[in-house]
Amino acid sequence: MRITAVYPGTFDPFTNGHIDLVRRALRIFPRLIVAVARNPQKGPLFTLEERLDIIREAIGGLAGVELDTFDALTVDYVRKKGAQVILRGIRAVSDFESEFAMALMNRKISEEVETVFLMPSQAFTYLSSRLVKEVALLGGNVDDLVPPLASKLLKERASQTLSSGRSSL
Repeated sequence: MRITAVYPGTFDPFTNGHIDLVRRALRIFPRLIVAVARNPQKGPLFTLEERLDIIREAIGGLAGVELDTFDALTVDYVRKKGAQVILRGIRAVSDFESEFAMALMNRKISEEVETVFLMPSQAFTYLSSRLVKEVALLGGNVDDLVPPLASKLLKERASQTLSSGRSSL
């Protein structure tokens, strides 16, 4: 049986921690769909197309990886794609609480879909998209935290933000 996993997220922006999880997941799952949530309620810094471009640049060429978008319940999207697994990253105990609740809700909706938690490499345990955006928008260097295109776009947004007088997200 060929198991397919879906790695859903807003990915605003996709970080080196996300890349790490994709690479780890490919050791386990022969097919991985990185599914970018449209989720305009979260007010993403980057457009959907920008997020897709960042991810394409970062993971392009990795065998077994597909890139897609969705705007439905994750578990419904997973079933629609014929996948069996939702992949989630856990960096700390604080992540576990919310991820655990979400996994249980997804199981209630669809018992045939499992959630698998992976931990990132130790170097990425502190890394989150929110922190990266905050540092970048305040003029900090995030070159070693995100793929090159994400870094370039973050610098552009930081320049716009600083010139407009806004100081935070």
